[in-house]
Amino acid sequence: MLLKGKKAIITGGSKGIGKAIVETFLKHGAVVYTISRSEGDLAALQAVADQAGSELHFRKADVSIEAEITAVIKGILKESGGIDIVVNNAGVTRDGLIARMSAEAWDEVLRVNLASAFYVCKAVSMHLLSRRGGSIINMSSVIGLHGNAGQTNYAASKAGLIGLTQSLAQELAPRGVRVNALCPGFIETDMTGKLTEELKEKLFARIPLARMGSTEEIANVALFLASDLSTYLTGQTLSVDGGMFM
Repeated sequence: MLLKGKKAIITGGSKGIGKAIVETFLKHGAVVYTISRSEGDLAALQAVADQAGSELHFRKADVSIEAEITAVIKGILKESGGIDIVVNNAGVTRDGLIARMSAEAWDEVLRVNLASAFYVCKAVSMHLLSRRGGSIINMSSVIGLHGNAGQTNYAASKAGLIGLTQSLAQELAPRGVRVNALCPGFIETDMTGKLTEELKEKLFARIPLARMGSTEEIANVALFLASDLSTYLTGQTLSVDGGMFM
């Protein structure tokens, strides 16, 4: 159990990749505080916690509102007695060509995907520095590295997370706090489940492993970054894309 005795905050843990990370952390002994606007399948996550003999705590909050997320994290820090791991996973998409993209669609994606990570990191940074250790994982995307037509807002938000990661890693490293970014490629989620078979075949032709990744495969990399297996790794951007962008 790689995370036995550790406590984690995970935003957007109610579905998709976030849910898989919550499940994996629970199975490896972590106490998990997940923050989201919706509960999702909270009963299923609680069942995982019960089976693993771990603890799951849900907090409802809009991560894009600084006062709201800051208050929630303050409460978690007081209740938990100390946090070791933070995963900034909350994210949305509002795709469209830039000529037709509304300012609202741009602002929402930047607030949820990027500003929320800033709010969370700001709220936990002094705490982690005082503990002289910890791991922050920012969930970026290969789209943040390479862009994608019709996703200028999403790409900008995910690229911003990489810049935040590299700068924050330099700020926190002197006290032993690690900060890394994880960039999933095309992963089997509800979002990619809407793709046509024709489009999937075109994607597979670009991916050397010739398939999409699973949420569990992304969660396993997050587990590595959260655990003591990666204590000499900080400021890095790890692409988990089946070799799509070599």
